[in-house]
Amino acid sequence: MLGSMLSKIRKDKNITKVELAKKTKINIGHLTHIEKGERNPSHKALRNICKALKVPYQTLAYMYDKEISPDGKRYKLTNHISYNKVVAVDVISDFIECPPTIPNASIAFKINDNSMEPKLIEGSYAFLELNVPLENRNLGLFKFNGQILLRRFIIRQDALVLRPENKDYPEIFLSENDDFTIIGKVTPNLK
Repeated sequence: MLGSMLSKIRKDKNITKVELAKKTKINIGHLTHIEKGERNPSHKALRNICKALKVPYQTLAYMYDKEISPDGKRYKLTNHISYNKVVAVDVISDFIECPPTIPNASIAFKINDNSMEPKLIEGSYAFLELNVPLENRNLGLFKFNGQILLRRFIIRQDALVLRPENKDYPEIFLSENDDFTIIGKVTPNLK
């Protein structure tokens, strides 16, 4: 996944592999292997690539050992993972203990509505792993048309759906015109 994201970013920024190789002093053949996902860059190389592409290192570092599923490739989910933005937090209320069973958690966030009840209770905390590809039925945190939503990510043969657990809330069928960004995956352990 990291390689395909690096390729996407490079192309989005209209930078050729030759230009990137010059800026980073990384052999063009090695860059090709990285973009194809055949090799992972060292952390130092990834930092240099991020600097040359003018994107935050940490957002791509989260993708380091992640794979995207065939369904994720089919729906081009890499187009919905942010590489040049970071999560904005308006208030930090405290630190909470991160259980050792969820070592990939990046942040804990308070659930602010009852859309995912009874699975996730309003006012409780969920742990989030940032910038990871989602698979069918994963719980995720999303930016959808200006709103931040916690929903179950459903991959259907003909559509992507954001599904609440609470039946009082509607399912959201995603279209290509929607402003849709995957913020991260909710880890299995909840507090």
